[in-house]
Amino acid sequence: MKKLFILILPLLTLIFAYTQQGGRDNNAGKAALPEPDYSRLENWAASPYKIDTSDSIPAFLKEEETDKIADVFFVHPTSFFSKAGSGDWNASLKDQEVNNLTDYRSILFQASVFNASCRIFAPRYRQASMKTFYVKGTPRADEAFEMAYSDIKNAFLYYLENEHKGRPLIIASHSQGTLHAIRLLQEFFDGKPLQDYLVCAYIPGYQIKGDAFKTIPAGETPVQTGCFVGWRSYERGEIPERVSEENGNSVCVNPLTWTTSVNWAPRELHQGIMTGLETIIPHTVSAGIEPETKILWVETPDVIEENVEKSKNLHIYDYNLFWMNIRQNVKQRIDEFLN
Repeated sequence: MKKLFILILPLLTLIFAYTQQGGRDNNAGKAALPEPDYSRLENWAASPYKIDTSDSIPAFLKEEETDKIADVFFVHPTSFFSKAGSGDWNASLKDQEVNNLTDYRSILFQASVFNASCRIFAPRYRQASMKTFYVKGTPRADEAFEMAYSDIKNAFLYYLENEHKGRPLIIASHSQGTLHAIRLLQEFFDGKPLQDYLVCAYIPGYQIKGDAFKTIPAGETPVQTGCFVGWRSYERGEIPERVSEENGNSVCVNPLTWTTSVNWAPRELHQGIMTGLETIIPHTVSAGIEPETKILWVETPDVIEENVEKSKNLHIYDYNLFWMNIRQNVKQRIDEFLN
């Protein structure tokens, strides 16, 4: 299990260093960044028209049959950690450090889960810096999130015009990506004709409010289509203060059962943690939905390193912990959708 946490540890270090600084910044943002042109491949972190890290197939799946009959539009999480006082609120698409972190974290270990069944489209976007979440609701933060979402929307419009062509469609995301994906689903799918093409929305890593959608239901079975699923992972027994303040206004689907049942799911249902591109470790995770807060409590015996275990927050592992369950479920839902 060490390999996964060695790969992720630098990201944890960045997050910890930033939060220690307090995460507040009164400086104005830097000059407006140019709006990306999504007809250019360089502005996509993943695309079926280029070789990228989403194409990576683990060694243990080399003989797996693939059928890319559906598409996934994947919105990656935050990979821009500007320092407090820097004045940088949104990432430049030409920032190679940010792009590398995106490509070799979220695209490699999250978006790749879909590559057996889907063409993967993952736009780079002028993502809001991590510090923006610490002043969420302020005019400057709203401006940063608006810039980020405008790119996601424009990338999706480009996809619809040039690539969709009536194909089954999955929306997927994590963390900041889910913040934007929820809005994208509201604007383009919820009660709209495009909802007929929605296989499922996999949107973990961010609060999904109970009234987020009018007509898109939470998934209640492993083969339900036209629905959404999402979860936020914490060590069993952990309830962060900010989660308590939500007063239970959240929806969670357990990725071991693909239902909203609060019954504890045993590790026998767990198909495998993604620990790297060489091995998968099944039957190591059990999980259940905490009934009051609707977060996902997880037990991961002997797989979390000491410095991670202390935080009790498994946010960055939302995909990795359930990688094989997600991969298999994507196939199930697509098959059901086509039938």
